[in-house]
Amino acid sequence: MQLKSDNKKIFRKVSKVHQKPMPWQHPKPEEEEPAVRERIEAIMRHSNYIQADRDPDFLKRDEVRAVRLEVDYLKAELLLKEHGIEYTIVAFGSTRIVESSEIKRHIKMLKERLSNESGNAELEKELRIAENLLAKSHYYDTARRFGSIVGRSGKGPDDARVTLMTGGGPGIMEAVNRGAFDVGAKSIGLNITLPHEQYPNPYITPELCFQFHYFAIRKMHFLRRAKALVIFPGGFGTMDECFEILTLVQTRKVDPIPIVFVGESYWKNMVNFEGFMEEGVIDPEDMDVFTFVETAEEAWETILRWHSDSGTPLV
Repeated sequence: MQLKSDNKKIFRKVSKVHQKPMPWQHPKPEEEEPAVRERIEAIMRHSNYIQADRDPDFLKRDEVRAVRLEVDYLKAELLLKEHGIEYTIVAFGSTRIVESSEIKRHIKMLKERLSNESGNAELEKELRIAENLLAKSHYYDTARRFGSIVGRSGKGPDDARVTLMTGGGPGIMEAVNRGAFDVGAKSIGLNITLPHEQYPNPYITPELCFQFHYFAIRKMHFLRRAKALVIFPGGFGTMDECFEILTLVQTRKVDPIPIVFVGESYWKNMVNFEGFMEEGVIDPEDMDVFTFVETAEEAWETILRWHSDSGTPLV
């Protein structure tokens, strides 16, 4: 006991000593070196003096790419674990397929402009495209219903074992996140930095919205916990993401998951799936990797049935 008491006295003495400024807490006296201030300021102003993890120019160097890739992956990975995200249902789709009311406002504006600029070919083309988008706006409603169905499948708002995940942007992605938001369920958004600013849609759970620099790392997270992929009508981005996953499943690089295309007529008009088979560049059984549905209910029932048949029930 006496030894412990003596130790406490020693620690108190050390503590008092450390309250005094240490030698490195002040610069070399100017009376010893008149140019000391200028020299020290020159050293501390130099970019090489910046601490590595606070030096954006250093972190952007090509040689540090591996570190950037790692932290791009690791931040979302650690935080998803902390929030109890076990499995995800991933939904893709166009940013341009929005609510019908929004498209109708745009069409009205175009028609008003055309009434004053009759024969304007560019405006006529823009109107035609807008009307095509209006014809697909029901997919926004379908995506929103799907988000609600999946959102209600858990045991309450805090049950995040099976959670919806989207690319975090507008259009179809917004609709899916919004459906989960409607029923008080959490949902995830994986945004990507682009040359122009991209806003996350307002229906993502704030603590589950992440921003990535690398498309490759973002894609890894789309698949990391995925128990199903639901693909609504979309463009290049949607094609890129869905075909990458089709390839991974086809080549057995990842375990099979249900891959559901919503809107058979749209997809068969965009992609001649049977043509791949007829040309001999895919096998007939590769056509069984995915299926087509029309409604949110069909999509969810297809996913549940696939997992039940596989002995991996989701709910």
